[in-house]
This record gives sequence, structure tokens and C-alpha cells, in this order.
Amino acid sequence: MRTKRYIMIGLLTASLAGCGMGGDDTKDSDLALIKTTNPSPALLGKNTKENLELVDSIKKDISSMKELYDVAVVKGNNDTLVAYKVKHLHRFKMKKIEKRLNEMLEKKYPDENFTISSDYKIFLEAVKLNEKMKDPKYPDKKANEKLKEIIKLKNEMT
Repeated sequence: MRTKRYIMIGLLTASLAGCGMGGDDTKDSDLALIKTTNPSPALLGKNTKENLELVDSIKKDISSMKELYDVAVVKGNNDTLVAYKVKHLHRFKMKKIEKRLNEMLEKKYPDENFTISSDYKIFLEAVKLNEKMKDPKYPDKKANEKLKEIIKLKNEMT
């Protein structure tokens, strides 16, 4: 009688554990604070070859910094948002890293208006916006408004 009970409990446990192993439809934004998401650069407005190369170049330059491990770049009509995560051992030097990053970007891309943030909330919002922009039905006007909201949020935090 006991062995039947143990078998039933084992089968029930196995079937319940199997239910949790379903499809993997988690979004990058769901895991952005836990793991590296490495979102592709997002571009609002004119998708010209020049603009695409610009955002790719910005992301590549920022990603080359050894202190950083995850970078989200969103370029709007007037502003470019750069959100990044700093490796754990380098978090004591965050001000220096941000200053160096800002100087590098201003020197290499003088015509761009950058907003730079190492805040996780800003990074998460940038990743969410990037995901929404992958939907072709998501209007550019709404995306630009969201980008402005994120930049405003970043400026309020400082």
C-alpha cells in the first residue's frame, strides 16, 4: 500500500515539474536585470544606412569598454539614450566610468545629443522600448514620446 502511495506522489511531482518546463517565451526585459541581454541598437525615425551604421558604431564603441557588460542604445530624432550595466568589481568607479564614456562619445560623435545612464531602471526601460519597436505596428511617434519619458526620468533621478 505504501509503495503505491510513493509511486503516485512521485508521478504527481514529476508531472507538475514537467508543467513548468513549457515554452520559452520570456522577453529580454523580463530577464534584463538578472542576465546579459545585449539588445540590438534601436533607431527611431529615419532608418537610413548612415543612421544604422551610427547606432551600430556607438554600441560597438561602448561595448569595447572592459568595465561594461551590457549596453542598450536607442537613437531618437534629437537624442540618443545610452544605458549600460557595469561589472560588479568596477561599481566603485562608476563616476569615472561615466565621465570617460561621456568624453569618448562627445569626442567621437560631436553632433549627437547623448543621455548616458548606468541606472538599472533606465536600462530596463530602454530594453522594453527596444522590444516594442520590433513590432511594426508600434508607431514612431509613440516610441519617440516613450524615449523622451525615459530621458526625463533619467534627468529627474540626477
